[in-house]
Amino acid sequence: MSGQAYDPLSDQRTPEGPQFDVFLAGTVFLDIVFTGLPAMPASGTEIWAEGMGSCPGGIANLAIATSRLGLRTSLAAAFGDDDYGDFCWRTLAEQESVDLSKSQRFEHWHSPVTVSMAVNRDRSMVTHGHPAPMSATEMIGVPPRSSAVIVTLSAEEPLGVPGMSGWAELARRNGALIFADVGWDPSGAWSPALLDQLSVCHAFMPNAVEAMGYTGTDTPRDALYAIADRVPLAVVTDGANGAMAIDSTTGEEAYVPTPRVRALDPTGAGDVFGAGFVLGTLCRWPLTDRLAFAGLCAALAVQQFGGSLAAPGWGDIADWWHEVREAGGHGGAYADSLARRYSFLDRLVPTVPVGAVRRAAATIARYADLEVALQVPATERSEKPPARMAAETSGGPEDATPHQARAASEAAAPSEAQPEDPDTSRACSEGVTP
Repeated sequence: MSGQAYDPLSDQRTPEGPQFDVFLAGTVFLDIVFTGLPAMPASGTEIWAEGMGSCPGGIANLAIATSRLGLRTSLAAAFGDDDYGDFCWRTLAEQESVDLSKSQRFEHWHSPVTVSMAVNRDRSMVTHGHPAPMSATEMIGVPPRSSAVIVTLSAEEPLGVPGMSGWAELARRNGALIFADVGWDPSGAWSPALLDQLSVCHAFMPNAVEAMGYTGTDTPRDALYAIADRVPLAVVTDGANGAMAIDSTTGEEAYVPTPRVRALDPTGAGDVFGAGFVLGTLCRWPLTDRLAFAGLCAALAVQQFGGSLAAPGWGDIADWWHEVREAGGHGGAYADSLARRYSFLDRLVPTVPVGAVRRAAATIARYADLEVALQVPATERSEKPPARMAAETSGGPEDATPHQARAASEAAAPSEAQPEDPDTSRACSEGVTP
């Protein structure tokens, strides 16, 4: 891996401390995307796409996002012994520095695959996969010591069931904080019983639609208070409106708006937000700074096409802050507000190495960064090309998550800001295939 790593937790590390900052488990998909389609093919016809490519998806979105931010990340997942499994394993382990010591390769098990067809910034998906040969708890055994684990609440492997000890609860007993998310409910039932699992969690981070659905409330704010009755750290993201949170362990309550950006692709925005918020919590930042930082990470990600590989690194964050700081005082009220809101980055960015890691592009990117094709102002992209690139390039840069349900859930993610300049937004969308 090229590029210098920045360790935001360096002043907290001790020889006796946890081996990892974040431990994750889930399903890794190979995401294959076709872009630049004029329309969906009619029955019995064939059309040509202007671009195509692939990158790891599913739980890989979150693993890559946390690793890019300097968190020592370990992932447990099943991988097939096919070429798809080779590609995903290599990308995560070698390119993205994600530890896979608790992952396993399974002979004759087909890697889960999602094919996404993008038409006019909308997408349709087809997924193929089989259940993993063993459960996550069985595969992991005793999880490595970690500061935090991030889990998705589910009825299949519930947390907090008497007499059952899943991997996440074993990690909690060994000192890890459990940060929980939740998936979209396609049935529309939104059973509040699912939230009973929060009794063993430190934090819960749903988006506004999910939060209101599961709590039976009418506003994101009401949902936040309902969640805060169940968990020490409650967070609700509300799309372009920003995010709000209550931390009962510190007595803080905060709301922070999302930076205005030209949002090109919201894929994985919720995962990137979660990664940034977990980092801020482990660093013991004030709640307002945690929300601001997480919102910034998500906003930087949605300005790029590419799913997991669009997650920003500290190099991207440093580039953005330098631009914002320079604009403060002579860029108008919004620029001044942004500079004040993110002034806490001043104590972080000076220690970021000049060659710090920047985002990689998905294999479908023709260029290392969208700036080459789109000439987007530096305040809304990375000034320098990313330090890490996936293999072969072909066509225009875009990607998608492996699940339609997850895509629907991310419709309320914190970085889906509306483009602040319609003309520029149109130029970006039309410039997908340079």
